[in-house]
Amino acid sequence: MTQELSRKIADGSAVVGIIGLGYVGLPLMAAFHRAGFKVIGYDVDPEKITLLHKGENYLKHLGADLVKNMLGNRFDATADFARLGEADAIIICVPTPLGHHLEPDLSYIEKTGDAIAKTLRPGQLIVLESTTYPRTTREVLVPRFEAKGLKLGTDFFVAFSPEREDPGRKDHNTVTIPKLVGGIDAASGKVAAELYSKAIKQVIPVSTAEVAEAAKLLENIYRSVNIALVNEMKVVLDAMGIDIWEVVAAAKTKPFGFQAFYPGPGLGGHCIPIDPFYLTWKAREYGHATRFIELAGEINRKMPDYVVEKTMHALNKHGKAINGSKILVLGLAYKPDVDDVRESPSFELIEKMEHMGAKVDYNDPHVPQTHKMREHDLHMKSVPLSAATLAGYDCVVVATNHAAYDWDLVVKNAKLIVDTRNACGKHTHVVKA
Repeated sequence: MTQELSRKIADGSAVVGIIGLGYVGLPLMAAFHRAGFKVIGYDVDPEKITLLHKGENYLKHLGADLVKNMLGNRFDATADFARLGEADAIIICVPTPLGHHLEPDLSYIEKTGDAIAKTLRPGQLIVLESTTYPRTTREVLVPRFEAKGLKLGTDFFVAFSPEREDPGRKDHNTVTIPKLVGGIDAASGKVAAELYSKAIKQVIPVSTAEVAEAAKLLENIYRSVNIALVNEMKVVLDAMGIDIWEVVAAAKTKPFGFQAFYPGPGLGGHCIPIDPFYLTWKAREYGHATRFIELAGEINRKMPDYVVEKTMHALNKHGKAINGSKILVLGLAYKPDVDDVRESPSFELIEKMEHMGAKVDYNDPHVPQTHKMREHDLHMKSVPLSAATLAGYDCVVVATNHAAYDWDLVVKNAKLIVDTRNACGKHTHVVKA
């Protein structure tokens, strides 16, 4: 089976199935389609499937033509998981969230594994891309497939290849970001590397799936810890009357030994706020505590409270209580110039200020209205941004520094600005938070 699958990959006749057509799965499907493969997208959301068949891209940062360019004989999308047997290679790109007690929620991986097992046939490759703790691929997926009576490495193949998407980034994309690939066994690693090499410019094989799983966690833990460090520095330096943004700018002039990280209102996105706790949870099984990871998480999770407190004090200095004040939050997305609101701290800011009695609106040119999420359901629409709108609020909180914002307009017309992104410069009515 190894030789047959390798042949299909080499001549481009292999069918590539992608499960989960979100921020990871959709651009990956487009990459394999551009490489000449027939692709089938699978998703539980029928609305996504309908839009794809119409040639409409629901992830605006990827461009309107992404889906249109796939329409034709080599493209299909379906919510029917009974069709998983049609794919020679199945790549899993489903969410791996946290539960209410910061425990890993593998339910999406487990349900996907069960669905694949129902149609598993000889000659299929299954690759997990969802970020998770080491040994998930081996311990959660493989037993489900082996229960079919097929032999790993001979009849079917399993690997892990961590997603490294960064929505909105201009200097790298799915095709140019180096791809780690680790197989459960040598044969699986070989065919998985062959597959990705057809669509991704640089593929880096590693010895096992566990190495690839752990590497992804290290990448995100590195960022989480360093962001927590600069967030903690911000709080301390603010009490000393020192501008953290100027300090970071000064430190990064050193040509070695320092990489700049920047403070903010809290962590957002699907990776940094979540992934480190997958290792924390797994480490306990081996009798180890992950103190750096847990401390970083504690600091970063407190940042929305810090911003709300700064807002409250800033209003007090202007003779206003937060209770009854009108506040406009600029930016609902977790990072600039995208519509990605996953784990965005803006939701917490809005809910916390509303809980304190404030009347809160938001503006985001990329997010016209909110939708129901796992933890939040704001039922809000983005308000128009104009000089008159800005002047009508007691305070404007800058949560996301979208390039579309006219910061001169904001500075000239807002009565009070609490700036968490260093977007508005130094003015008497701008408070850094």
